[in-house]
Amino acid sequence: KLFQLLTAKPVLFACNVAESDLATAEQNPFVMKVAEYVRTHHDAAYVPISARTEAELIDLPPEEAKAFLKDLGVDDSGVSSLIKGTYGLLGLMTYFTAGEKEVRAWTIHNGDTAPQAAGVIHSDFERGFIRAETVSYNDFLTFGGWRGARDAGVVRSEGKEYVVRDGDVLLFRFNV
Repeated sequence: KLFQLLTAKPVLFACNVAESDLATAEQNPFVMKVAEYVRTHHDAAYVPISARTEAELIDLPPEEAKAFLKDLGVDDSGVSSLIKGTYGLLGLMTYFTAGEKEVRAWTIHNGDTAPQAAGVIHSDFERGFIRAETVSYNDFLTFGGWRGARDAGVVRSEGKEYVVRDGDVLLFRFNV
């Protein structure tokens, strides 16, 4: 019999700290206690977050939000850190597809191969997988998309054994 016990699931602790303590949250005695617990339990993680800060960020435009976080001495919002922490705890990562009409993010497991990543879009993509044209997210942005990345020589052709990296931009070639 398989039991789906709540205590057997990975746990992410959100440590709510004062806005003024956000930049130095790792030194907060309560956060330190949670961190100690997490070190001894491999299916656990923690993220310091300020609920007050998150409430204020909701109403700010992106540029103002970025400046606000910088003034607090942090690089990213708590929600973003929670998402990253959850992905890490669950062994997930993201790759992108980018076409003329749409850019889309796809969630896969760490260690998935290119055909497995293609299968997230559609099972026919996995079944008829030929190869994946691959470029890093940073190169894709730097060179202005597929055309610029190809002209710069940073697009790679990867086969069935390729293990997708977090942030790859992929274009699948398949035949069904």
